[in-house]
Amino acid sequence: MKDKKDNLKAVNQDFSKYDQVEKKQVYNLSEIEGEDEFDENYIIKTVDMSGFLTGNLQEIEKFSQDLGEAMEKIGFVILTGHGIDINIFSEARKKIIEFFEDIPEVERIPYKAKRQGSVNQGYFPINETTIIHPDLVKGWVFCRRAFNMNNDPDYNEKDYWPRPGYEPFFRELCKAKETIILPIMQSILRYLKCDPHSFDKKLTDTNFGFRLNYYPALDDEYRSKGAGRMLGHEDVDLFTILPSEDLDGLQALNRENMKWVRIHAPKGSIVINTGDYMQRITNDRLPSTTHRVSTPKQESKYSKTRVSFPMAVYVWEDEILTVLPELENPKYPPISAIEFHTKITSKYYGDDYAVDLND
Repeated sequence: MKDKKDNLKAVNQDFSKYDQVEKKQVYNLSEIEGEDEFDENYIIKTVDMSGFLTGNLQEIEKFSQDLGEAMEKIGFVILTGHGIDINIFSEARKKIIEFFEDIPEVERIPYKAKRQGSVNQGYFPINETTIIHPDLVKGWVFCRRAFNMNNDPDYNEKDYWPRPGYEPFFRELCKAKETIILPIMQSILRYLKCDPHSFDKKLTDTNFGFRLNYYPALDDEYRSKGAGRMLGHEDVDLFTILPSEDLDGLQALNRENMKWVRIHAPKGSIVINTGDYMQRITNDRLPSTTHRVSTPKQESKYSKTRVSFPMAVYVWEDEILTVLPELENPKYPPISAIEFHTKITSKYYGDDYAVDLND
């Protein structure tokens, strides 16, 4: 593959052979001044989840309808009333900055990312999130295996964490996020008039990708590289749970007019977006949502460090992804989660990353 610096002006369709669901949209991987258009009037829908949590059937139906409509229209929704103590989000931001700034690179390198199951897990140095694009972010992906969720006597913290003390905090954060996985999935299925509990077992103690993102301040050195903070992409998962950020930069593509929407979510809210697993099982009803992270709109914010901590919700590798049985005329045949996942993400990690169970 050519030098990824040559891909600074690449578009997503340059890598379309890796897609496992239909994606007709064409967009620049990085924001290119003068080329990209913005939809400054579009407002991402905010949905209050508190009614669902009361157990009132009428409130559950209303939440499901509001959530499903937003997912089908643009694939992004801002969630309030989710019941998670937002203080843990504030503490997470401090922990992530400490994690990347206090632990030297020499201690991180032994944990460089490698595939475990479907997911590339571990540390991604700056410019190494993918092999196709020099993103200006340091990342670290932890899946369920990285957390001692059930007090396993064979669990070894050092296998996943460069220093002690972080795993217990981030484990509790992941558990907090897990409390909304089933309500979200049940609501989506209810909106589609499918069995709302058909994924309850699959998404109980399911696999996930919990990523710590550390975006350094955009000084002259970083800006001279010409790259964005994170390339335009669609998530591979069912949906992603992303607590709102203090610093702007997240953008979603409005497929109706092919303009980018700058996302501004209030403090304490959670941004939810759909991914490739969801598009596959919903027969394209809920398309995987295109998004990216660009520089802040105001130059005065370039000197600020940005962090985020999304959780991508998967199913385990041996699950079979099939179009929901209630949906007519399925476009996609059944496929194992590990094949589906790795065939898509091999565009980021190389063709040898893909798993083919037929070989």
